[in-house]
Amino acid sequence: MNMYQTKKTLLALCAAVGLGGCGSLDIGDLNNPSLDDFRDNPTVSGVNSASTGLLLGHRAGVSAPNGYVAQLGVIGREAYVFDPADPRAIDEMLGPVMDPGAAAFGGNYWTAPYANIRNANTLLAALEKVAGLSDAQKEGVRGFAKTMQALDFLVVINTRDTQGAPIDVDRPLGADLAPIEGKDAVFAHIAGLLDTAAGHLDNAGDSFSFRLSTGFNGFDTPATFRTFNRAVRARVAVYMGRNEDALTALSQSFITANVPADDGAKAAALASLNVGVYHVFRAASGDADNGLLSTTVFAHPSIATDAETAGAGGPVDDRVTRKTVKLNAPVSAADGKLTTDLRFTLYTSADAPVPIIRNEELILLRAEANIGMGQIGAAADDLNYIRTRSGRLPARTDITAENAVDELLKQKRYSLMFEGGHRWIDMRRYGKLDELPRNLDPNVPPHAFFPIPVAEVNGRQ
Repeated sequence: MNMYQTKKTLLALCAAVGLGGCGSLDIGDLNNPSLDDFRDNPTVSGVNSASTGLLLGHRAGVSAPNGYVAQLGVIGREAYVFDPADPRAIDEMLGPVMDPGAAAFGGNYWTAPYANIRNANTLLAALEKVAGLSDAQKEGVRGFAKTMQALDFLVVINTRDTQGAPIDVDRPLGADLAPIEGKDAVFAHIAGLLDTAAGHLDNAGDSFSFRLSTGFNGFDTPATFRTFNRAVRARVAVYMGRNEDALTALSQSFITANVPADDGAKAAALASLNVGVYHVFRAASGDADNGLLSTTVFAHPSIATDAETAGAGGPVDDRVTRKTVKLNAPVSAADGKLTTDLRFTLYTSADAPVPIIRNEELILLRAEANIGMGQIGAAADDLNYIRTRSGRLPARTDITAENAVDELLKQKRYSLMFEGGHRWIDMRRYGKLDELPRNLDPNVPPHAFFPIPVAEVNGRQ
């Protein structure tokens, strides 16, 4: 599906199921009367429903066994998906070639994010004409919609990296396709969306006119949602190598690192680290469930073999025991080339939420920004905070400029395990993809990016 076709499809901005019963706006084609009516004569209920519907659009494909978390986890050697009905989970994800014509694999994470970006643009245009919303309420919708657009663009560039991506996609039907911009330009666009959104949120009053999912509990007012926006902005700034910008954004986010490390505070420390914003699911008809607890999804054995222990003969990193469990017997695939005896316990039910961003990541982003600025003492404080609270490991006294990045990547690996492709993205950013195991074929390195879909390429010829 090329970008022109993407503009014409997947525009169901519905929010009725699983997100508070806010009603729905069912729009199928940009040329049909219902969409024209929404653009030309939008209602308050329609705008509010479409706003909430952006959450559904962004959640699409996150938690499927062949979705964002699982596929990026396989490439990043966090996971295996042993699906006898679809060997592409091995052959493409770990093999030499990803098929750009397969929307569920090599061509994934393109059509759905761009459709949701287009949904947000349609909503923003309709917002200019709606009566019945105050100026502050409209600012709230703008701040929310642009933040969601930034998250969707982030999915695209996280999967395409140096392949780049289109930015100027809010074009009339029939216009020339937007050019594919380089990675730096895409990240700059994402940062601009987040900063503009933060400005809207500053003027959005005390409440949103629409409802957010329960995954935004604690972040469901303009002021608290802005701290989420700043958290995402910090992640983007770190990805861009803009360390001062990252520290500024973190200072405006919901970052907290003040829980004691003693055993009695363990529960409080974990609760604090888990504060954040989540995708939510519901195992009910009409809604999506969390498929990451599928019996085909397993943890990569290196998670256990590479884990640190609390001293010689001491207990293993607590994140391993919290997030995985040893199987009664190993499982294998690819004629025995791939074997593991671990399964994830992160997602215990079909209703289990998947993090978008958590406090634990923010602390590690602050450590990363400080490493980038040569402020190793401050970085070591945050790394040791995570070691002692999340890993239940002793603090290190030997973190230096020479080993700080390796320590950072280790802590990010175990703290953000199987949450959103962080291992793959981080190892790629530091030029360390070749350090990941080559379990399927020693001659095939890990993929560095997903290809641009072949239909998109053909549409530009």
